[in-house]
Amino acid sequence: MREVEYRSTGVPLEEYQLTRSDHHRQKESEENRKGTRRQADEDNARCRADPAMAERRRQAFEEVANLLQSFKKQDHEIMRWRVRLYCGHIIEAEAHYTYSDPVSAGAYSKRCPECVKDGLTIVAFEPIGLRAEPPGPKEAIPPPPPQPLKKPTRAELAARVTALKKENERLRAKLSG
Repeated sequence: MREVEYRSTGVPLEEYQLTRSDHHRQKESEENRKGTRRQADEDNARCRADPAMAERRRQAFEEVANLLQSFKKQDHEIMRWRVRLYCGHIIEAEAHYTYSDPVSAGAYSKRCPECVKDGLTIVAFEPIGLRAEPPGPKEAIPPPPPQPLKKPTRAELAARVTALKKENERLRAKLSG
């Protein structure tokens, strides 16, 4: 494992006064969420109007979900963070150990499990530690599971059959000529 210098901002467990910058980031986050929600609603409406588009999207999401599941990280690769949210509640966040802070890892905002508000910005954070100790030099890390073979679609199979027929005709013509 490579060495990473983890950063802290504020001390989540101590008294914390929201700054002007915290208020600005929270307002910016809320505006971004509204714009993103509006775009998503417009896109979903277009998708509902076009069944072919809806099917392509479903397949794309399925492929992405399968890809994400194939990248399972080991517990010793996950850094835990204590974070204070804009609402004042303190939660735990996780990120890959290579990130120096949870905001860099994409955890700019979170959902608070206590007040059930979504999109609350992180105003303070500190590293807690890895989820598990890294294995020693003699302990073997299990190899990643093999990737499942992707089944070809009907169109891909039809294209392959057509290509093989052309190749067969070419070889027969060459053999007879």
